[in-house]
Amino acid sequence: MKLALYDDLMKNNTTIQTHHPNRPVCVIPPEKKRSRTLRELLYSPSLEFIMEAHNGLSARIVEEAGFSGIWASSLTMSAQFGVRDSNEASWTQIVDMLEFMSDAVDIPILLDGDTGYGNFNNVRRLVNKLEQRGIGGVCIEDKLFPKTNSFINGERQALCDIDVFCSKIEAGRDCRIDPEFCIVARIEALIAGWGIDEAIRRAEAYREAGADGILIHSKQSRADEVLEFAKRWKNRLPVVIVPTKYYSTPTSVFREAGISLVIWANHLLRASISSMADTARDIYETETLVTVEDTIAPVNEIFRLQGAEELLRAEQQYLRTKQGNTTAIILAASRGRDLDTVTKSRPKVMIPVAGKPLLRRLIDEFKQQEVHQITVVAGYQKQAIAEIQSITNIDIAHNPRYEQAGELASLTAAREAITEDTIITYGDLLFRSYILRDLLACDGDIVIVVDSLLPDSSSERYRDLVYCSEPDRHGGWFGDDVHLLKMIPAEKTHDTEPDGRWIGMMRLQGKGRAYLLEAIDDLADRTDGDRLSMCDLINQLLSNGRAVKVLYVQGN
Repeated sequence: MKLALYDDLMKNNTTIQTHHPNRPVCVIPPEKKRSRTLRELLYSPSLEFIMEAHNGLSARIVEEAGFSGIWASSLTMSAQFGVRDSNEASWTQIVDMLEFMSDAVDIPILLDGDTGYGNFNNVRRLVNKLEQRGIGGVCIEDKLFPKTNSFINGERQALCDIDVFCSKIEAGRDCRIDPEFCIVARIEALIAGWGIDEAIRRAEAYREAGADGILIHSKQSRADEVLEFAKRWKNRLPVVIVPTKYYSTPTSVFREAGISLVIWANHLLRASISSMADTARDIYETETLVTVEDTIAPVNEIFRLQGAEELLRAEQQYLRTKQGNTTAIILAASRGRDLDTVTKSRPKVMIPVAGKPLLRRLIDEFKQQEVHQITVVAGYQKQAIAEIQSITNIDIAHNPRYEQAGELASLTAAREAITEDTIITYGDLLFRSYILRDLLACDGDIVIVVDSLLPDSSSERYRDLVYCSEPDRHGGWFGDDVHLLKMIPAEKTHDTEPDGRWIGMMRLQGKGRAYLLEAIDDLADRTDGDRLSMCDLINQLLSNGRAVKVLYVQGN
C-alpha cells in the first residue's frame, strides 16, 4: 500500500523551479531535495528511524551516527532554551534554531511544529519559513494553542475541532511551494483518552484534508493501542510513532505492524543532561579538572563538529595563514622488556589499550594539539608501524641496531627531524591530555616533564629519577623557574629523596636544538655511545652548562 502511494506521488520526478513573490527563483535538483528524502523515509517499504536533535551540534551528531533524518523536537528545543514545552519559546526562535540545524547537516529535518503556532494563517507562514530554510517537513498536532506537553496531564487537554485542524492541513498544503514538503498530522486522541474510534475518525479526516502521514501518539507503557490503531488504519497513510513510553516493545513488532517511521524523540537531550550534571558535580566537589578531563569529549571534538577544519582550509586559501611549526619525534624502536608474550609480531608501542594501539593514541594526542609533523623511530617489527603510516600521515625513521643500541641511537636516527621546536617522547607513554597542552605553552630552550608523585612502596621502581632546584609546590610556587640539577637511573643508589621522575617527554625550542645536537655529538665519541639512554643525553646537557627547565605534573 505504501509503495503504491509513493509511486503516485513520485510520478513527476523532475527538477522543480520555485517562484515566490518574497524570494528569488530557486532551481532544486530532485536528488538534492531534503523534502524528497524525508518523503522517501515516510513512504519507505521498510521501517525507518529518525533521531531527536535540538541545535546544530546535536544535529551533526545525529547525522554522523548514521540516521537518515532528524526530529526537531519542540520539547528538547524548548529545554535547551531553558523554558517549558508550552510555546514559551516563540515560533520565530524555533525557526532561527532550525536554520542553524539545517546548515549543519545534509539529512532532512521534520519539525515538531506543535499546533502550528496558531490558526491556518500561522501554519501558512510557518510552512513558507520552513521551506526557505530547507526543512523537509512539519508535524502539527490537533491540540489547542498554546500547547502543553502530552505527558503532562494529557487526559485533561482539550483537542482541536476536526474541521479547524483540517483547515490548518489544507492551508499548509496549498501554500507550500515544494509539493514534496511533508505535512504530518499528529493525533492526540489516545493521549486525551478519547479512544481508538475517535483516533481513526480524525486520521481519516486529516487524510482527506491532504496530510502526508499520521503520527499516532500514546503514553501507555505498552504499545497495544498504537498497534490496534495501525491494524484498523490499514496504512491508508504512513503511520509514525514515538515509543518514548512503550520503549520495551521489540522493534520487530513495529515492523510486523507496518509502521512506517519511528521517532526517538528526546534521548540526546536526556543523555546530555545526565552527563553535564555528573561533570558539574565532580568539578564542584574536587575543585579541579584533572578527574574529568580525560572522560569527556576533548575541545578539538567540538571544533571538528563545528567544521573548524573547513575554516582552516579556507584560511589557507584566502588568508595564506601559516601552520604551526611544532614537530614531534616518537622513540618506538624497542621490543619492550619482559613483554615477549605480547610482542612476538609487534613492538610494544603497538600493544592495544582499550582497543587502540599505544602509538596511535600518542599520535592522536599530538594531532589534537595541532602537532601534525610527526616522525616515529621504528626498529623491532617496523612493518607493524608502517601499516599505520598512511592512516596517520607520519614519517618513519629506522634504527637498524635497535637490539644492541640504546635510546640515544634511536634519536640520532631521527636527527634530521629535530627542528627549532620539537617534542621528543617515548613511544610507550600514556598521559593526560593537559600535559602536552601545558608543555606546548611552556617557554624555555629545553623543557622536561617531571612527575612529582612517586610510589609509596620501595619495591616499585621508576627510571630517570630527578633532582631539581625546587620541589613541586603543587601549583603554589610562583617564584623563579624550576631547573633540573641531575637525573639518575632508578637502579642506581641515591641518598636523598628525589623530586620526581622524568616521564619521557621533553621539548626543544630555539637554541635548544643546537644544544641538543651538541650533546649528541659529544656522546658520539664515547666507546659506549651506542648503548646510551636519553638520561645520559640530558645529563650531558647539564654537563655542558645548559639549563633544563622542569614542568611539574602530578601523575601522568
